[in-house]
Amino acid sequence: MHATRPVRRESGAVVITGWGATTPLGGNAIGTWHNLIAGNSGVRRIQEPWADCVDVRIAAPLAVDTDQELDRVTRRRTDRCQQVALIAAREAWQHAGTPDVERERLAVVIGTSVGGARTLLNQDAARREKGTHGVSPFTIPMMLPNGPATAVSLDLRARAGVHSPVSACAAGSEALAVAADMLAWGRADVVVAGGADACIRPLSISGFDRIGALARRDDDPAGASRPFAADRCGFVLAEGAAALVLERADHARARGARILGVLAGHGVTSDGHHLTTPLRSEQTRAIRQALTAADLAPTDVALVSAHATGTPVGDHTEAEAITEALGRHPAVTAIKSAVGHTLGAAGALAAVMTLMAMRESLIPATLNLDHRDPLIDLDLVAKEPRRQPVPAALVQAFGFGGQNVVLAFRRHT
Repeated sequence: MHATRPVRRESGAVVITGWGATTPLGGNAIGTWHNLIAGNSGVRRIQEPWADCVDVRIAAPLAVDTDQELDRVTRRRTDRCQQVALIAAREAWQHAGTPDVERERLAVVIGTSVGGARTLLNQDAARREKGTHGVSPFTIPMMLPNGPATAVSLDLRARAGVHSPVSACAAGSEALAVAADMLAWGRADVVVAGGADACIRPLSISGFDRIGALARRDDDPAGASRPFAADRCGFVLAEGAAALVLERADHARARGARILGVLAGHGVTSDGHHLTTPLRSEQTRAIRQALTAADLAPTDVALVSAHATGTPVGDHTEAEAITEALGRHPAVTAIKSAVGHTLGAAGALAAVMTLMAMRESLIPATLNLDHRDPLIDLDLVAKEPRRQPVPAALVQAFGFGGQNVVLAFRRHT
């Protein structure tokens, strides 16, 4: 166990009071956690009729489809990305005890990577086949990238602001950072924040494949996502959403809420370097920013939930940044080995799983690490979950375009 310095309690600290998710491992947050700890994989062969039209035929679709969670009218008027956001946010809201908050003091921040691209593709196909009258009148609100945040805000009647970070694979983490800032600035008392993406379609698969980002292991779906492994070859495209309810500590205590953890700080940097090649120095700087904001020393961090997509360059760069900023002492895990890459939802989902790890003192294992990359010198949790106290943890998310977000969490005591 790593020693931590005493933490000064502040009424203005940002705390988490609810979480929700729908993922390839489960239709809710706890189901996802149980399957993650059990070492199960959400990756499988694509069963859609178009599977033979793409070169990569594996993905990680939802474990529980949206038609089991939402009524037909809601599904008809929303993109799948909005649907998963609604499911995750509703669970988080219920888990938080349905806070009694003035709607003028309730905000929503939901990030996404591709947003309503599925609607764009489907409705363009409908237009070509049937003409203008074949296009849904809901096309525009369904395809806009603010759609997931809008859907959740309308569902909760939130009036303190609705924000939609669109920062590639860092979007879900940036949403939590924006939410924390809103609370710190006094712009809201409660914020529902997270990330959502759902576009497992031929174009998205082909596009990622063309830049060499996808794992090509169609004969071994569960073994395809291999972060930090010597034979890693890319990520597996996934869909899903995760949401958290954030509040100031004084507000949460006043309403008798159960506090699940503390979002103690965050770091946000940008590479200004290359579209797809990450810059170690800026990842390192984001980690150090998060530590400073959270008043944590490197030795205080017991766990890093790595972005770790399984790409050769990305994993190596991230490992170097972790070592440079923290040394080798923290445990490191990579949940994309089990759940795939949920794009804009990835950081928020990692945050939910990290909070559960902190509460349970149990770190999920990284799957498929039979042959570790010898050039990566990290304390990787592999094969079996590790029973260990986690008083403080970092969640890392890095997006194409050089967008870096690191969140620092503390266990609530």
